[in-house]
Amino acid sequence: MSPPSPLIRFVHVKKRFGPKVIFSDFNLEIAGGETLTVMGASGIGKSVMLKLLIGLIKPDAGEILADVQRIEERGENVAYGLREQFWNTMTEAEIQARVAQALDLVGLPGIQLMRPSDLSGGMKKRVGLARTLALQPQVILYDEPTTGLDPINTARINHLIRGIQRSLKVTSIVVTHDMGTAFSVSDRLAMIGRGRVLMVGTKEEFKATTNETVHDFITGHAPETEDVASLLSSS
Repeated sequence: MSPPSPLIRFVHVKKRFGPKVIFSDFNLEIAGGETLTVMGASGIGKSVMLKLLIGLIKPDAGEILADVQRIEERGENVAYGLREQFWNTMTEAEIQARVAQALDLVGLPGIQLMRPSDLSGGMKKRVGLARTLALQPQVILYDEPTTGLDPINTARINHLIRGIQRSLKVTSIVVTHDMGTAFSVSDRLAMIGRGRVLMVGTKEEFKATTNETVHDFITGHAPETEDVASLLSSS
């Protein structure tokens, strides 16, 4: 059986801001329906990759081939995005049914009347996700989805990411520094460094890698002679 065709492709993408080179030759393919986690040191270009993907910024060279709707997770009223995009095609009853379905998917049924100030940090993360799910996107982008959460809520978010991918068959791209999250939610992982993709593979391939840069990053081992962030960001 041949592998699925990629839904998203970065082809020889280059991007710089002034003298700082972010991507010198960035190539990455993401298959439809998979969860891919993107890792790398701080300032290496993970968020830039997401901004390129949704069209907030443009590459200096190369191509990004994708059909990705821009989704903003603000964590506000779950119905807001539906009213904004489907005001002339969905009735209020249909909107409320979609909201209830999305909240149920993230384990928060019946909280429509709760005020934001009454929600915990973990609940706010899940409401933001429900707001995205209500729009029934083909691709979901998670930018540091567990930042600031305690271990219990981190595990809950990780479980939701996997459960949503399995039940809805959406394509998910996760950016995270949390290796527990990376290994928990991913079908494949990609590591960025030196202006390009250093490695793409399964969790098993990453755990067994002989690439010292990748190994040091995922195990949290700091090289004796050179800082990891400097090593990864050098171009």
